[in-house]
Amino acid sequence: MPHLALILPAAGQSSRFGAGRNKLLENLEGEPVVVRSLRVFLDHPDVRAAVLATGDEAIGRAIAGRIGSRGRARLVFCPGGPTRAHSVRNALAVVPEEIEWVAVHDAARPLISRPLIDRTFAAAQEHGAAVPAMPLPWTIREAVGPLPAPALRTVRRDRLWAMQTPQIMRRAALAQAFARCTLPLEEVTDDVQLIELAGGDVWLVEGEEGNIKITTPLDLATARELLREAP
Repeated sequence: MPHLALILPAAGQSSRFGAGRNKLLENLEGEPVVVRSLRVFLDHPDVRAAVLATGDEAIGRAIAGRIGSRGRARLVFCPGGPTRAHSVRNALAVVPEEIEWVAVHDAARPLISRPLIDRTFAAAQEHGAAVPAMPLPWTIREAVGPLPAPALRTVRRDRLWAMQTPQIMRRAALAQAFARCTLPLEEVTDDVQLIELAGGDVWLVEGEEGNIKITTPLDLATARELLREAP
């Protein structure tokens, strides 16, 4: 079976969560958010390495003792960067070259499921790169902000999809895409965007409603409720 390495960028400032609070360290039913995001990958038989990009020593302390000796043996840390793309590039540099595939996952998505990983990985192996996505439930209008501002037009949403993670692609393809990227990395908002910019194909697979990203305290409350309701 092909091997997979996890990249977990965890150097964000949690600016929308609350002053002085790192959302990755918040308690989620007895465990820090970052531990729940990490563990499902470390328990996956195809994941042979995990790289966590951060400059926060508190994250390392929060993880220690919670992932077991087998997980610790496969986990390494690297410095985070000023943007997500910088952190991913830093982590990619320490992924072992013998591992063909990488999965980049939001450290703030703690409810990721094993079936979603498997579904995305299968599509990536077939098509080169894959990402889970959800249809947009809202009416979308284009405007030049900040608001209040006049609406310019209503955008058809039947072809619009909201991206989730993990985003899975070949390690070598991502490395080449970074090398060829013509945009400043602070303008790269999505990992597979680099593959697209390099001319590669990206396929979407069905995401999961429960695979939420924690950005605000309300998101954390939602995640807690989802865990309590889980069978």
